[in-house]
Amino acid sequence: MNLFQETGKYFLLMKRVFVQPDRWKMFFRQFPKELDKLGLQSLPIVLIISVFIGAIMTIQTKLNTENPLLPTYSTGLVTRDTLLLEFSSTIMCLILAGKVGSNIASEIGTMRITEQIDALEIMGVNSANYLILPKIVAFVVMMPFLVIFSMAVGLIGGYMVGVFSDVITVADYLLGIQYAFNPFYVFYAMVKSLVFALIISSVSSYYGYYAYGGALEVGKASTNAVVNSSILILFFNLLITNIMLG
Repeated sequence: MNLFQETGKYFLLMKRVFVQPDRWKMFFRQFPKELDKLGLQSLPIVLIISVFIGAIMTIQTKLNTENPLLPTYSTGLVTRDTLLLEFSSTIMCLILAGKVGSNIASEIGTMRITEQIDALEIMGVNSANYLILPKIVAFVVMMPFLVIFSMAVGLIGGYMVGVFSDVITVADYLLGIQYAFNPFYVFYAMVKSLVFALIISSVSSYYGYYAYGGALEVGKASTNAVVNSSILILFFNLLITNIMLG
């Protein structure tokens, strides 16, 4: 199937998804479950990756900028801006595309091949809206919090380097992460996180919803969801960066 057919099917599916739910009670019953599954259960991986990346970036930046002409606070400044501009908002979303995207695609794909979605359609339920909308809304709501959490934990990881090693002093690091802070970078990261969350949840739902066949097709749907979500994240990262920072 060519790109134009896939794109058309995707937008037709989203047209069915983004309508008023038939029963708000069912939506609000499913919504907290999706918040927990897609958002709260992602906190451990965000915590582990962010704290180590923050520490590693601090060490590498300090060791590669050993120049008397550079101010001592430059390490903290570079670590902070890298976390705010790219790592927490883009790289973390690429990682979550693998975790959350495969989860969504495999869950909906399994419902498709076991004919649960067909049963919903026979009962007159808009299956796309019923299954997909709570996932998209929940993940879009949670993603900015995950990104902010990643930023904070990454900065703490750098701080721990100053506390537990002699690579950089705590005073220099703290001065660096406060020096010339631009609040617009946080807003820029929030915009990217919302767009990327929509991409991950909707693209993964699309591939899961149209998974036909057997268990092998569910695996293929999960793989396609992660790969294509990652490509779209990188494309929109370039586009948003050019618009907002260019």
